Amino acid sequence: MIKINLLPIRASKKKETIRQQVTILVIALVTVLVVGLGWWIYLRSQISTVKSDIASAETELAQLKTKIGVIDNLKKLQADVKKKLDVLNRLRRGKTGPAARLAALSESTPDKLWLTRYVENGSAVTLSGGAMSEDLIAVFMKTLQASGAFTNVELVVSEQAELAGVKYKRFDLGFQIKDQKP
Repeated sequence: MIKINLLPIRASKKKETIRQQVTILVIALVTVLVVGLGWWIYLRSQISTVKSDIASAETELAQLKTKIGVIDNLKKLQADVKKKLDVLNRLRRGKTGPAARLAALSESTPDKLWLTRYVENGSAVTLSGGAMSEDLIAVFMKTLQASGAFTNVELVVSEQAELAGVKYKRFDLGFQIKDQKP
């Protein structure tokens, strides 16, 4: 019988099997490394995208904060203007009584006529003053009557007086306030 030594074949098969396994291992490692590197690059790009989004959002937030500050200032100014308008409206509503009467009196007073005393007693008013002529006193009385704020305008006293060498007419008037009950 013939004996065949098969040992070198087994050794060569064993070496070939080891070589195949090492090749498969190297290919698997390279594949894992390539996939890992690809995943790492993908994650890095995602991180940089998110960081850029955060930076743009922060700049937009800063711009919006400045706009909000401007809007808040405008709201404060608007509130101040509204308060001032409310005060003006209250003053306009309150522009009755003595203020309205004195305004009508001031508008009725002609040039070269001056007032020295104004006394209200209920609806009765006494007024004293001076004028350069009697005609001015008459014009003053007519304009007081026509103003609509006063009625029953009467001349109580009219006399000539002198001040610093200048002659003038001193007068006293009596009248009633319209729309006010005594």
